[in-house]
Amino acid sequence: MSAETFEFQVEARQLLQMMIHSIYSNKDVFLRELISNASDALDKLRLEVLRDEGINEDVSDLHIDIEIDKEQRTLTVRDNGIGMSHDEVVKLIGTIANSGTAKFLKELKEAKDSASSEELIGQFGVGFYASFMVADDVTLLTRRAGESGGTRWHSTGEGTYTVESVDDAPQGTSVVLRLKAEDAEDQLFDYASPWKVREIIKRYSDFITWPIRMAVEKPAAQEPEPGAAEGEESAAEDKAEAEVETVNSMKALWARSKSEVTDEEYSELYKHVSHDWNDPLETIRIQAEGAFEYQALLFIPSHAPQDLFMQGFRRGIQLYVKRVFIMDDCEALMPDYLRFVKGVVDAADLSLNVSREILQQDRQIQLMHRRLVKKVLSTVKDMMSRDADRYATFWKEFGAVLKEGLLSDFENREAILGVSSFASTHDAAAPTTLKEYVERMKEGQQHIFYMTGDSRTAMESSPHMEAFKAKGFEVLLLTDRVDEVWVQSVPEFEGKPLQSIAKGEVDLDTEEEKKEVEAEREQRQADFAGLLSWMTDQLGGEVKEVRLSSRLTSSPACIVSDNSDVTPALENMLRAMGQEVPEVKRILELNPTHPLVSGLRKAHAEQAPSGGDAAKDEAADGTADDAADESGTGLAEAAELLHGMALLADGGELSDPSRFIKLMADRVERTL
Repeated sequence: MSAETFEFQVEARQLLQMMIHSIYSNKDVFLRELISNASDALDKLRLEVLRDEGINEDVSDLHIDIEIDKEQRTLTVRDNGIGMSHDEVVKLIGTIANSGTAKFLKELKEAKDSASSEELIGQFGVGFYASFMVADDVTLLTRRAGESGGTRWHSTGEGTYTVESVDDAPQGTSVVLRLKAEDAEDQLFDYASPWKVREIIKRYSDFITWPIRMAVEKPAAQEPEPGAAEGEESAAEDKAEAEVETVNSMKALWARSKSEVTDEEYSELYKHVSHDWNDPLETIRIQAEGAFEYQALLFIPSHAPQDLFMQGFRRGIQLYVKRVFIMDDCEALMPDYLRFVKGVVDAADLSLNVSREILQQDRQIQLMHRRLVKKVLSTVKDMMSRDADRYATFWKEFGAVLKEGLLSDFENREAILGVSSFASTHDAAAPTTLKEYVERMKEGQQHIFYMTGDSRTAMESSPHMEAFKAKGFEVLLLTDRVDEVWVQSVPEFEGKPLQSIAKGEVDLDTEEEKKEVEAEREQRQADFAGLLSWMTDQLGGEVKEVRLSSRLTSSPACIVSDNSDVTPALENMLRAMGQEVPEVKRILELNPTHPLVSGLRKAHAEQAPSGGDAAKDEAADGTADDAADESGTGLAEAAELLHGMALLADGGELSDPSRFIKLMADRVERTL
């Protein structure tokens, strides 16, 4: 039968130009598309042999062949799969030229701007046309299993294409690409180079079920020919032997049963996908069946990478569809706070955009995301209960990043809290969970007390801790930077509110203790009323209020915040990030039992004018005002120093460090 020539419509030419220049960001994927089509054809043949007794094709050696001819600059992808009939070639491969082209072109343009466009590759066979990115012309030869005649399709991707029937076509499909000459000038895109083809196969098609075979030239044994003159090159040196190798590993471990895979094989795959030299801390298998099927093999590393907290850190989830590699760093499948998890996810079917390079946001993706997250968190929970040492390693390496999920993943917040552990004053050697903390709470205790800071040592010596130590209340010690933020977002755990010991007023006395000291408190409040009022006015530019403290036992003063205020540490973090933060005035609390504070109260009381003849006589001489001024200045400086010391003890920053140092030096000089 003679060849039939068809002319591409104007729309089809536009489509091919988009295929060649716009749709794919990486030309290497053309080979992925062809191998994927070949793999599908082999799958279909195996099924057809089981279903149709009329098909007696041999399926004992189903495979894909890759042939490279450097001289002719051709690349051939051949399979012995189901093949296509003449009508199927016209319908499937020729779809690009039929009346549906305009509709496809319209949907393709919409897909470039829409995240919800439908899957276009399987519907229109677009992947085949990726070949024109690297080839000047493409020839397809195919024969369907069970039929006697074959079909040849040929096109240069420009104005026309031809379809003809042939008698001597082998069963299966072969696609021959005459590669563009300009690609030969750049080794990175020389697709007539065996190393380049091998590299693409290992990256995109390493786990394809069927063997991908390619002839690889290897040097022959270089033995001098008998009688060859010295200095002459032996003809054997120019000879090379071609050896057929299976290029892909076909080791899709996630598709094999757990009993068939060794720990060494899991470790090898982990190192392959993560580029880590160490073995994984934990391996997670997921097998989802039903309306939407997928498999996953995830790994928790044994140590955190150095760039884990750097901007642009790439996540390690590789996405496959039917064992065909689609993308690295699949952000849609794993949240940012689990970015340390490595592994592969292989879906039986998935909505991709036309280039298979971007996932569409659909229900399947969301379901996979939710399942993967819950599985990782449940694995960590199991690790916590069955292997304390492994969990301790996990928390040391990834606890800080996992707690980021408390800010973003409200659905799994309780699960994240359940697998989190924190340092506390209960045991310096072992962290505690919130559940364990609640179980140890004192009778009548309503809050989970915590403190944030740079180090455990600094927090244990903080003035805020004094009353809690004295009365035996456990306090969580939170040292990660993220702790400053998530405690603002998590109001409670199991009905127990979280309370910072550096915020608000603290009252740790029981009802009986309150009754015993109530009269004493009222008297102290009356005694210190004048000093508190005067210091509030004196330090008005620095503090919101000066009041007596119930949290101090040995320190003279401390700085606290209102419950609604951000902490000084969080304030500094936000400013470091370039955010404008309104100035927040803190509260200065005084310890009425400390000698420094009681001495300050006494000095203030003595400075107050008392009247009388002696005072009048001194005023007449002009000495009273001078004495009062000197006394008032010294008192004001003492108040300023007291506030500065409290601010430094809290980890805050002085508004005028040089003045504080000068005042301190003057005071020390006077005492000497």
